[in-house]
Amino acid sequence: MAFPERFSNLPDYAFPRLRKLLDSHAPGHAPGDEPIVMTIGEPRHEMPGFVAEVLNANLAGFGVYPPNDGTPALLEAISGWLKRRYLVDIAANQLMNLNGTREGLFNACIALCPEKKNGAVPVVLMPNPFYQVYAVAALTVGAEPIYVPATAATGFLPDYAGLPAAILDRVAVAYICSPANPQGAVASREYLKALLELAEKHQFIVLADECYSEIWDKAAPPGILQIAAEIGADPERAFAFHSLSKRSNLPGLRSGFVAGGRAGIAQMRKLRSFAGAPVPLPLQAVSTRAWADEAHVTASRALYHRKFALAAQVFQGIQGFALPQGGFFLWLPVGDGQDAALRLWRETGVRVLPGAYLSREIAGENPGKDYIRVALVAPIEETQRGLIMLRDCLYR
Repeated sequence: MAFPERFSNLPDYAFPRLRKLLDSHAPGHAPGDEPIVMTIGEPRHEMPGFVAEVLNANLAGFGVYPPNDGTPALLEAISGWLKRRYLVDIAANQLMNLNGTREGLFNACIALCPEKKNGAVPVVLMPNPFYQVYAVAALTVGAEPIYVPATAATGFLPDYAGLPAAILDRVAVAYICSPANPQGAVASREYLKALLELAEKHQFIVLADECYSEIWDKAAPPGILQIAAEIGADPERAFAFHSLSKRSNLPGLRSGFVAGGRAGIAQMRKLRSFAGAPVPLPLQAVSTRAWADEAHVTASRALYHRKFALAAQVFQGIQGFALPQGGFFLWLPVGDGQDAALRLWRETGVRVLPGAYLSREIAGENPGKDYIRVALVAPIEETQRGLIMLRDCLYR
């Protein structure tokens, strides 16, 4: 049987790959202690208290098909949140509810990337390391994915402006993630302004993955729509993606949204009407309440601040350690991330993700190879225990 060649060179996804690395080895931990999982970005903070109440009040909604784009109440709640958070006015026809941001980040590329750009195969830019759906989206539309290093030398953000003009003129779509997964870097106002100006010059679309925007250390990160409005950019130039998974500790809700130009959103809505998976009505009701409430977000962020302070204390004096500007991952230099993850598992039972599993090797270099990604999502006592064992195993 023949299968599509466009996916033939994909590596195993990060977590099956990790299981192959670790699961044939017994975890090393004290008798009675369970292994500590610090791999997946699945928040384990308390869900908002209103979830069960809203869900129960809307159970009848499971008996009908939900609207593809989001209920009027949900779109109004999202628009209100964008106004409070970024001081931008986004109408309902500039929004679409998503079945998680991964769905949106994938389908937006399908809906918006043309078959040709200036008569050539289009290019889709993405940071390297990156969220793996970006690459699959590019391959799905027959574009050429170009992985742009996001390393310490570039502030852990991709230097798209440094690419040759011949490549930039073929770019149809550029992905950016801020706060960045996995490094936690935040794109500044100046960075986003320069990116939008580059997009205008070379006529490409920016897809901004901002799902970690509400978890930050010192200051709330700026957003692509905010900067686009401030500089008067073409509204069709940028689309922002947000999620309740990280913001509201609701990864199982599978609810987020995309916001941007009316024409681009219309293209996404049209595609979804044929091949989409709308969020069930009761879950849209929970989402409506979540976007309208900030108290649970503030409480959750305070807990992350406690974890940041804890990490700073545990890794004090460790060369190369830095707290993330945003998000909840530590991006730790360890020499060889895969060897370090295996050693850590075998000696302590702490499970982390090698950085190479989030990157692509280009010209013999993998920018994630020397790192591990550590998720600060567990209860604080478990997080503390895991970080101390990690430090003592890998740095002492």
